Amino acid sequence: MKKIYLMIGFFIFFTNLHAGAFDLDMTVDDDIRKNYDSSKLQKDMNVEDTLPSLPEISGKDDVKVQNPVIKEEKQSIPQYNISAGNLKIPDGTSFDVVSSTKLNDWMPKGSSVKFYNRTPIVKKKFTIPANTVFYGEIIEVHQPQITCNGGLVVVRINSMNYKGQIVPIRGYVTRADDKMIFLNNIKGERTYLKTMWKKGNWGRNLFNKMMTMTISLGGEGSTILLSPFPFAYGTICLGLNTLTSPLTAFFSKGGHVSIPAGSRFRIKLLDDAFIN
Repeated sequence: MKKIYLMIGFFIFFTNLHAGAFDLDMTVDDDIRKNYDSSKLQKDMNVEDTLPSLPEISGKDDVKVQNPVIKEEKQSIPQYNISAGNLKIPDGTSFDVVSSTKLNDWMPKGSSVKFYNRTPIVKKKFTIPANTVFYGEIIEVHQPQITCNGGLVVVRINSMNYKGQIVPIRGYVTRADDKMIFLNNIKGERTYLKTMWKKGNWGRNLFNKMMTMTISLGGEGSTILLSPFPFAYGTICLGLNTLTSPLTAFFSKGGHVSIPAGSRFRIKLLDDAFIN
């Protein structure tokens, strides 16, 4: 029984405690409604009235927007002045020159030869002064050979002295002693036809002698019977000599190459030449 009374007592205590709390909460709500008007609070919550005003700008010139300056790096392009030391002589350029040394097929391979120009060589973009020396070298040579083949001299131009500067070049000869030169071969005279004609001189001379004898014998009555024999002999020798002269001329030699100093030449560049 005692336990039951205690439980009833606790129950009544807790019930009064909650009732007092409820009364306290209600009192707070009544005070809020009395002192504050919720509609007025909602009306007064205006964005324009509550937010702080922004600072005014006095003038447009006061604030200047500066764009970042970007510096561009320009690459310097080298300028070449042809007349000031960067001279280019294109391939195919020809020079009329004069030989300073004698050229012949007795000269050994590797011999040096020299040429020079008597007058300035004026081109579109450059000028070669007078008396500029061109140096060459004999790279192939032989004396006259059989089959009436003449001697041979091949010259390669390898440098020139331009205002005291030795400039490497590569050129060849296209004209020598007023004669056209093909494939850079300065050749001696090929004498086959001339030699063949010379080889036939013996038969022609003998025939003329026999013909004179025949006429002489025929003029005398006692020797008229002998007159045909010299004519026949001369004719046979002339025919044999004419037939053999091409063969004998084939084993003969041609002419020598011999060009004196001071002869006119023309040289031509094979590659571009540069003067620094």
